Amino acid sequence: MLLFLLVVLPLLMQSFPIVAVTVTTSRPRVEVQENSDAVLSCEFKTEKDQNPRIEWKKKDKEVSFVYFNGNFRGPFKARAKIEGATVTLRKVTLKDAGQYRCEVSAHLDSVMLGETNVTLKVLVPPHTPTCDIPSSALTASRVELRCSDQISIPPAEYFWYKDRKPLVPPRQANASYTVNQRTGVLTFLTVTRADTGQYHCEARNGVGQPKSCVGKHMNIDDLNIPAVITGIVLVCLVISVCTLGACYAHRQGYFSRHRGRSFWIPQCHGVAHISSQNLNRTEDIPHAGYGPPSQDSQDFKHTQSFML
Repeated sequence: MLLFLLVVLPLLMQSFPIVAVTVTTSRPRVEVQENSDAVLSCEFKTEKDQNPRIEWKKKDKEVSFVYFNGNFRGPFKARAKIEGATVTLRKVTLKDAGQYRCEVSAHLDSVMLGETNVTLKVLVPPHTPTCDIPSSALTASRVELRCSDQISIPPAEYFWYKDRKPLVPPRQANASYTVNQRTGVLTFLTVTRADTGQYHCEARNGVGQPKSCVGKHMNIDDLNIPAVITGIVLVCLVISVCTLGACYAHRQGYFSRHRGRSFWIPQCHGVAHISSQNLNRTEDIPHAGYGPPSQDSQDFKHTQSFML
């Protein structure tokens, strides 16, 4: 009997294998355009449990429920549906992008839990790019024209046009301009009058229709050499006149530190001239100060009087 069981039981297990719960997806990576529907597929097989529990979760900074206990949760409540275990999200936005996980729990099976992951990427078509085009420039100068679209997903590539004709990135090393289709910068190393024209930029990323900015005219002017020389000469003349005037004023003593005003003092026998320099430097004038009166009465006599 024991020998029979050892022989027959393995054969029975091969004929009726135990199938644990398995969960798979036919599209592990889903890419859809913004405002369209996204289908997140999830297929499962169970051993015994015909009514397993199905849950969908979204992994951001934290894990949040999308579908739990037979109902959609949060922002998916009014715009999602489920068929089997496959979920359809309607009118997806950038906030819906991320990684989702489908979990199936079969409590009657020997292996009770299975799961699979689906990554959703939301594509955004180009928006009207921002263009920075100077209105004028001087010949032989370096000029940059810039184009940018910060919203499109995947990032857009940029194409420049002059007078509605495409500016193809040059292959020659000594070309007068360069075009970076990734950054959107059109660079003229040394502009000439032939570069005058109307420029605009177009953004493309393979999603939706390309978008262009409004064209703008750029005028290239020659450098006015005679006017520059005349201006330099005038500046030199002004500097020379100011320098000569300063030298003349210095020689005339206008910048002297002791220069001051003078005034006249009437005296009995005439008029005396006194300046502020003499008042400030009384030590240079003999007997300029008032000394003590002489003790000899014979020395006292009236010589002259003055009044201020």
